[in-house]
Amino acid sequence: MFSALDLTGAIPAGCVQYLPNNSPAKDTTVHWIQTYDPLGHWWLSTLVASLPIVVLFGLLAGLRVKPHLCAMAATMTAVLIAILVFKMPVVLAVMSFGYGVAFGMLKIAWIVVAAVYLYDISVDTGQFEIMKESVARITPDRRLQVLLVAFCFGAFIEGAAGFGAPVAIASAFMIGLGFKPFHAAALNLIANTAPVAWGAIGTPVHTLAAVTSLPESDLNAMIGRILPFTAVIVPFWLVRTMVSWRETMEVAPAILVVGFSFAITQYFWSNHVDSNLVDIVAGVVSIVATVAFLRFWKPKKIWRFDYDAQPVPLPPPSEKFSDQMGVEWAANEFDGFSKPSPHTTGQVIKAWMPFAILSLFVLVWGLPAVKGAINQATTPAFKVYLPDGKPRPG
Repeated sequence: MFSALDLTGAIPAGCVQYLPNNSPAKDTTVHWIQTYDPLGHWWLSTLVASLPIVVLFGLLAGLRVKPHLCAMAATMTAVLIAILVFKMPVVLAVMSFGYGVAFGMLKIAWIVVAAVYLYDISVDTGQFEIMKESVARITPDRRLQVLLVAFCFGAFIEGAAGFGAPVAIASAFMIGLGFKPFHAAALNLIANTAPVAWGAIGTPVHTLAAVTSLPESDLNAMIGRILPFTAVIVPFWLVRTMVSWRETMEVAPAILVVGFSFAITQYFWSNHVDSNLVDIVAGVVSIVATVAFLRFWKPKKIWRFDYDAQPVPLPPPSEKFSDQMGVEWAANEFDGFSKPSPHTTGQVIKAWMPFAILSLFVLVWGLPAVKGAINQATTPAFKVYLPDGKPRPG
């Protein structure tokens, strides 16, 4: 971020004076060097540095203050701590705040707004209902539905939008399928742990590379070697939160297909392609692999919540769980329960087409040749000069 300013007069504490060779003696360039332990005790400095997060979650979860007010309070807390505790110059703190606002608006907000706008269009045109019905036709089993929607589709939305959008959109999807709102939100929050590192077209990786000055390709590759293990574990954890271990293992083949298809794609794309499309491509691959697998494999028993609609006429359930969350039905009992789809294949394809187009555009845009051409065409024509008179590279 901003680390140097042209100032005259006294130099604030914690800063180092630097005189360029070709500048008059009265002009100074001030560099602020951050002290990571300003209070002399690492635990106390860490505690003070964490206060903005404490303020944010304390107001949001504890006092139920409106989110934008919580964010403003946390931001002001961070600015005050930077100035008073870490001795950051006031001008630098203000400029860093402005940089953060610009970064959020220009690099983050437009991604989230576009994704939510796409979702709203799908809802208002009725296409979202067709999408939900198409998933329900794949399997009536709630364990498999949560894998398809919360994990696979949620990972796709995380890659395209991030910042809470996958939880909101995928939860709405699951509520439409018949999940209770609390169940839907909790399950999506769990599922969102695997893809979050590459959310919003790789924004976390881009930001990490910017603040550490480390090569983005190296960071991306290393993250891609760590998180695939999580991508295999999370689907098991996701289903286990709904049912017992025995009922979880009944759908273990599908869980393994979901986890390994996502993990392998995640590893390959992050290590050999780029950081922009890791979640999007992995989400699409896992959806396709799981849907294809479910055409040839079905669980012996269908698990449904106890508040779900059941086959009519109602046969006795195969088993009632002790946790009272759901019941199992033999798979053939749902064969007769299934009604012909009210939508044609063309209507289903049309409903999913906006998200397919989004994937295609982001995929093409992320190709190095295309991205380089777009960057060159949209780079401002004017040059920015550094204090030494040389043009800024890039």
